[in-house]
Amino acid sequence: MLDGKTAVITGSTSGIGLGYARAMAEKGANIVINGFGDKDAIEKERAAIESEFKVKCVYSAADMTKPDEITGMIKMAEDTFGAVDILVNNAGIQYVSPIEDFPDAKWDQILAINLSSAFHTIKAAVPGMKSRKWGRIINTASAHALVASPDKAAYVAAKHGIAGLTKVVALETAQHGVTVNALCPGYVWTPLVEAQIPDTAKARGITEEEVKRDVLLAAQPTKEFVTVEQVAAYAVFLCSDAASSITGAILPIDGGWTAE
Repeated sequence: MLDGKTAVITGSTSGIGLGYARAMAEKGANIVINGFGDKDAIEKERAAIESEFKVKCVYSAADMTKPDEITGMIKMAEDTFGAVDILVNNAGIQYVSPIEDFPDAKWDQILAINLSSAFHTIKAAVPGMKSRKWGRIINTASAHALVASPDKAAYVAAKHGIAGLTKVVALETAQHGVTVNALCPGYVWTPLVEAQIPDTAKARGITEEEVKRDVLLAAQPTKEFVTVEQVAAYAVFLCSDAASSITGAILPIDGGWTAE
């Protein structure tokens, strides 16, 4: 389905991002993965994608807080593969704190990585997509693009921003064969979610098991975590011809969370 296409996926060395990379590689796309982590672990995942799916996969260490590096990553992908056909903005971090104690530096970092990086990747990739009359931009938003939770000012603000950015770019590219959509997962069992559990437990004065049961899954009527594979499959569908009329959509995949 994606033979001959190239997908650039930010924040894809683990979690949802790696799920996107593997799912798109399985459909034949060449892949650019990006993110931080242990060098050997990243190389293992990169090599596994090539070996298992018989595609090309390269790694970019571009820092999502640095616009020049972000632009360089898109250029590298274009130089290596000839085009960026699919762009998945997935890089994200989290920090939990009441607003009065929220560190200024954390606010700036979260807005840079979770929101501004998507602006920079899109700005760099859209000209090529327009010229080829085909492109797919998928932004990983969150249920927090639609609703709020306490102690997550920067994350919620950034994800609401992603929803707005998605709609604007969708309108600007609607007549150029480019679709732009945002996926809004509920709680997915990823390293990001796992890492925030101790902070949430401390902030609320409860145990980590109570965070899982009474805070995280309390929001999801299914009482189940969304899986990485489910999110990745949705992204693959959005790259298909069947989804060519879906653009500017903010799409929940949240176990019913935002239905309430």
